[in-house]
Amino acid sequence: MAGGRGSRFWPLTREDRPKQFLEIGQEGKTLLRLTYERFAKMFAPENILVVTLEKYGKAAMESVPELPEGNLLLEPYSRGTAPCIAFATCEILRRNPDATMVVTPADQVIMDEDVFCDTVKNISAHAAATRTLVTIGVVPDKPDTNFGYIQIAGGKKNKTVPMKVKTFTEKPDAALAAVFCKSGEFYWNSGIFAWQAKVIMEEMNRYIPEVTSLFAGWEKYLGTAGSREFLERVYTSCSNLSIDYGVMEKTDSAWLYPAKFGWADIDSWESLYKVITGKDEAANCINAEKSLLEHSHHCLMLSKNRKKLVAVRGLENYAVIDTDDVLLICPLDSAEIKELSAGVAMPDYEDYR
Repeated sequence: MAGGRGSRFWPLTREDRPKQFLEIGQEGKTLLRLTYERFAKMFAPENILVVTLEKYGKAAMESVPELPEGNLLLEPYSRGTAPCIAFATCEILRRNPDATMVVTPADQVIMDEDVFCDTVKNISAHAAATRTLVTIGVVPDKPDTNFGYIQIAGGKKNKTVPMKVKTFTEKPDAALAAVFCKSGEFYWNSGIFAWQAKVIMEEMNRYIPEVTSLFAGWEKYLGTAGSREFLERVYTSCSNLSIDYGVMEKTDSAWLYPAKFGWADIDSWESLYKVITGKDEAANCINAEKSLLEHSHHCLMLSKNRKKLVAVRGLENYAVIDTDDVLLICPLDSAEIKELSAGVAMPDYEDYR
């Protein structure tokens, strides 16, 4: 799933190149590229589909040029993860009615990739052998309101794998998130799922028929010249809905595998700083080929032009983000960047969106 429109990493991300096209690390690979390479270790290229918005199609192919053309599924409009998954499920059923699907966001950072691959293989095998909806849960390290939470059945002493899910809660408030973390019964929802294509379609038909009914007739249209017009009708009529709220909070068929690998759903400059490796002796993270840094510590310095000399003195815990047309300087832990970037919606700032 590569259709997000996040603005938290402006000005590196823009309206036409959102978070999934953010380049991280010294190699300059996008998050979508890194996700593709991760799954290419487990699945044949012809079995990897990327779902994104039409306006991001070119950027997606630039990130993954080897992706077979028919494996780029283009949504006319952004309508959330439920329609996205319904679209992908129809396409997969068209190719193989007995397929097992793995669903993942394209904008996460994964460490310990060998462990991650083993976990994905485990959830895939479990889903293929059962009529269950399997997800990966991450042990929370703080009460974070940006994530959904999954409660396991049997309490915190439950050590069985996989674990039966008791409840899904999408993005609770701070007080409830603190209760969840303290209980030891809750995991963060990674947004990574495995299920049989026909099983998730049955569950969506049961719980969100207002979405799946719009895809009626997909067997006749998908993969044909009439596909674009068909999808335009579907997405025009479809409301915005997440798979978590639409299905996972209601189903009694959810199971969870705990993550034993490093995982981060980056949503701020500070979280990006934490996952980028290769920091200097002063804990600065910089992607420029040459730099002059004095009395600067714990900073994130990213330049669109890696050959530009970056010279900084006297900064601590700051983000310095330099693009062709915008220079952003702000505290690394600032929580108001989204509000600042919203300023480009004002007249005379169109060129910076």
